[in-house]
Amino acid sequence: MSKILEKSLKDARKEDNLTMGAKQVLISVKNSKLIILSQSIKKEMFEKIEFDAKKEKIPLVNFQGTSVALGRLCGLQFRISTISFTSIDDASIKSILKDTEVEKKND
Repeated sequence: MSKILEKSLKDARKEDNLTMGAKQVLISVKNSKLIILSQSIKKEMFEKIEFDAKKEKIPLVNFQGTSVALGRLCGLQFRISTISFTSIDDASIKSILKDTEVEKKND
């Protein structure tokens, strides 16, 4: 997974600019700048978040790992199926999206 995503997650966590958990993210989609979804998210929740994110024009990243891996990436000891950034600069968003596209092509 990209170093820019890992750094952005850790920085946002320190500054309390993250919303964690599928239900919380779904509630706060309008306040999101970028949404990260793990492979462990339930299909119906994924579809709801995806629909709302498209409606609000918020970029989605399908994290190529489980909720355990996403939690670890944030430096946490528990699973996280979904994360949204409530504050992140546009350059970081573009870098994360570019890195995830490259990873998809390499798989």
